[in-house]
Amino acid sequence: MEHQNLTIIATIVAKPEKRELVKAELLKLIDKTRAEKGCITYDLHQDNEDENRFLFYEIWETRALWQTHMANDHLADYLQATEGAIADFSLNEMTYIESENS
Repeated sequence: MEHQNLTIIATIVAKPEKRELVKAELLKLIDKTRAEKGCITYDLHQDNEDENRFLFYEIWETRALWQTHMANDHLADYLQATEGAIADFSLNEMTYIESENS
């Protein structure tokens, strides 16, 4: 079986009055996460029509390395700092599908 990277799509919706706090805390995660073993891509986006909606597009070498990331202190610090500030959160684990012509 071919080695597959893990793609993560994490959507975070901040409460409107907490948007800047959530954004600041999300930004703190980027450099630390990009330095982690197994992190290929870790990009933060903000919705153009709903400024309270943020999305992380992540690619990890393996699911195990992503799970290590999920247990890191900086993620725990983010969760503590944003407690009560998040209106909605969703996370999708995905696998890239390569076209026949790729």
